[in-house]
Amino acid sequence: MADTQNGRVAVYLDFDNIVLSWYDRVHGRNSFARDRQRIAENPSEPEIAERLRAAVVDVGAIIDYASSFGTLVLTRAYADWSAPMNAEYRSQLVSRAVDLVQLFPAAAYAKNGADIRLAVDAVEDMFRLDDLTHVVIVAGDSDYVPLAQRCKRLGRYVVGVGVAGSTAKALTAACDEFASYDALPGVEAVPRAAARSAQRDEQPKRSRGRGGRGGAAEHPNADAGAGDDAEGAADQRLADALDAAQDAANAVEPGDAIESGEDAEIAVTGLLIRALWLSQDKDDSGWLYSSAVKQQMRRMDPSFNEKALGFRSFSDFLKSRSDVAELEETGHERLVRLRDQSI
Repeated sequence: MADTQNGRVAVYLDFDNIVLSWYDRVHGRNSFARDRQRIAENPSEPEIAERLRAAVVDVGAIIDYASSFGTLVLTRAYADWSAPMNAEYRSQLVSRAVDLVQLFPAAAYAKNGADIRLAVDAVEDMFRLDDLTHVVIVAGDSDYVPLAQRCKRLGRYVVGVGVAGSTAKALTAACDEFASYDALPGVEAVPRAAARSAQRDEQPKRSRGRGGRGGAAEHPNADAGAGDDAEGAADQRLADALDAAQDAANAVEPGDAIESGEDAEIAVTGLLIRALWLSQDKDDSGWLYSSAVKQQMRRMDPSFNEKALGFRSFSDFLKSRSDVAELEETGHERLVRLRDQSI
């Protein structure tokens, strides 16, 4: 695998592809095709608005994952940004400094040609920016297989990100590494998102049987099965911490830093958890140099500064998060990892 300490990364998002695929993943196959006209005509209709909220893509989770391979040199998203569904992502995209490429479809409901434009731009960038080491393709179409193969022939490490169930096997095979969007740190599990949406949709319509309040809503773990074991509980705690951090981050306007208060504490803890999780994915030992963790946190949030939070050193900051991070100091080496109950 290419060096991630000094890696230089280009990220290309086929935004329509990932948004539509996630919508179908949350609400069921072909759900977007059935809802497309209603979304285009009136996305603020209560039922449609709720379905859209339940299937929101976490752009930050994708970009944070990409940053684990090195410094992000460029990040581009391709879509028809005049579409109301895509315009809702303005805050997420602006806060992450994503370059937006506008693609108008040639006809109503026609493909916008993102695959061709994205591929042309990516190949041009590889010749123009010869120091690029990694190319991250966020899409699921087999149309991107030739691009992945060309990037590899040109000496780049190719990483794919796609939605489970909507990604072509050929694209997965063409990449050096492939990650399911569903499994990225901070992404809400499909059953939780779908159940929440279904519960909200059903409550006004039903008051009896399985749809009523006396059903599964009162016993969220009734069908969990394996969720009763320690690993399931740990995953839930980690997901809850990341969800809380995401909520705190979303409460801040793009470009504004969280300086103090409870929101800052929640957000920075979530940042640490996500950085550790991403970094440990690339190191089987589990233990990481604290300097590498700090570097990853700054890649994800350049405004991070432990001194601004009142700590003399990064080690002091880690010690204050002993409930989620375990610190080991041996001589001049400082190693850190997620605590067992947080993994």
